[in-house]
Amino acid sequence: MRSFSVRGLSYETPGKSVYGSNVSRRGFLAATGVILGAAALLRNVPTARALPTGSINDGDTMPILVIGTGYGGAVAALRLAQAGQNVVMVEKGMSWTQPGSDGKVFSNMLEPDGRSYWLRTKTDQPINHFMGADYNKSIPSYTGVLDSEAFSGIRIYQGRGVGGGSLVNGGMAVTPKQENFASILPSVDAGEMYSTYYPRANAGLKVNNIDQTWFQTADCYQFARVGIKQAQRSNFSYTFVPNVYDFNYMKQEQADTAPRSALAAEVIYGNNYGKNSLDKTYLAAASGTGKVTIVPQHAVTTVSPANGGGFSVAMNQIDTSGNTVKTKTVTAQKVFFAAGSVGTSKLLVTQKATGKLPNLPDAVGKGWGNNGNVMVARQNQAWDATGSLQATIPCVGIDNWADAGGPAFAEVSPFPAGIETFASLYLAITKNPNRGVFSYNSGSGGVDLNWQTAWNQPSIDCAKRIFDKINSKEGTIYRTDLFGEYKTWGDDFAYHPLGGCVINVATDNYGRLTQYPGLYVIDGSLIPGLTTVNPFVTITALAERNIEKIIADDFH
Repeated sequence: MRSFSVRGLSYETPGKSVYGSNVSRRGFLAATGVILGAAALLRNVPTARALPTGSINDGDTMPILVIGTGYGGAVAALRLAQAGQNVVMVEKGMSWTQPGSDGKVFSNMLEPDGRSYWLRTKTDQPINHFMGADYNKSIPSYTGVLDSEAFSGIRIYQGRGVGGGSLVNGGMAVTPKQENFASILPSVDAGEMYSTYYPRANAGLKVNNIDQTWFQTADCYQFARVGIKQAQRSNFSYTFVPNVYDFNYMKQEQADTAPRSALAAEVIYGNNYGKNSLDKTYLAAASGTGKVTIVPQHAVTTVSPANGGGFSVAMNQIDTSGNTVKTKTVTAQKVFFAAGSVGTSKLLVTQKATGKLPNLPDAVGKGWGNNGNVMVARQNQAWDATGSLQATIPCVGIDNWADAGGPAFAEVSPFPAGIETFASLYLAITKNPNRGVFSYNSGSGGVDLNWQTAWNQPSIDCAKRIFDKINSKEGTIYRTDLFGEYKTWGDDFAYHPLGGCVINVATDNYGRLTQYPGLYVIDGSLIPGLTTVNPFVTITALAERNIEKIIADDFH
């Protein structure tokens, strides 16, 4: 077996001659749209990213290959390394370590550039209109940090880079109520999850809570206080939500004693400060063992049984234009699929259909859901201003899950436009029974997702049970200028893709693909479409549970 030397970043990164420019008013408002959706997604991280990366060569052999560096993959790599195993991780996206000409690793949402999107020439913001105008803008094509992948009836936002979705989400670290767990993962023992694996995940992710006394007077959370007040007036309960963004750091931002990130329109294109993304937590710990090599800008294309045992894995090394600069084939004794719900589902569906892994079960590709995601905004009365300074990190949710007629959990999301908008924005997570199916398209060689925008109507109905009532009480209306022209609901995109390789259906009860001993799934594709809250803590906790069992039983 060849050894892998760990070294600094070895591939192209945002060049100082390309990125970092002054913010125009148009760009400012454009980013507003991004921010809205951003509100629903991020977490915590200092700006200096020193996580080392390495390389692999065509023909290399290795005991363990992990495909992807998101939550499940990061957990697997750390625990396997702690058990004495050598691990190689391959990541499609970049290692985000090098600053652009503006001195920042990531762009903010007011002036997106090539760093912002994965191989797009125009932004695809969740909030793409404002006061009748389209605020998407042209950008250079680049292997940026946020992917908006289009399928029939839906776009799915995904993180691209070492750290996966942790780089681009809102950091809301929510453990579901135990009373709801049986509907989330019916084959998994709730007692052990809540006594062992959820606490372990929260510790590993560096979850923290906002100082509620500080919250009551913080200018940057005026929007959230308005959301609480209006929920209470309509007799809805609310809850403070933990996060992986460092709230103590945010206090310093508010006091102007530290560089701003959450208070500087940074979230879905990455945070330069304050956020504990996976490259600062699980991946940093894994790298620190000396047994984990992380290889960015490598996209896996095929996995098949190798002659003599193990698995042959083909991949493309890509440059920052998305072009293949090298093809490589390596052999791994064990392979963990951790490319996320979409990535893992697409990869496995393709391997089955093309005869690389023909014995995979028919359940592969099925059971996909969007966590009931739907967004909406309301226009408040003049006496309910939401503030011109808004933190991009949500910290409050309206909990209406006990409503049997339409269960929903709605994040009170920021709309940090830099001006007073009098708008309240929400990302609702709802009980939506509809599920999509991934299938291989032999004509295009790609993978389709069978999903219809109309299938989000149950989610809209659930959300309306909250916001129709609030509008009636407050004498307010829905905004219709944010998700398109005269469009009230953001129902054609998803932040929380789940499922496609459901645990105890497509795999055994610990993520093993039993038809091929040595193949494992350890990401959000295991979860059948809904977690009732933001999903990444559950993805992390389930990975902790599964890898503990896999190490105990499959590694000797």
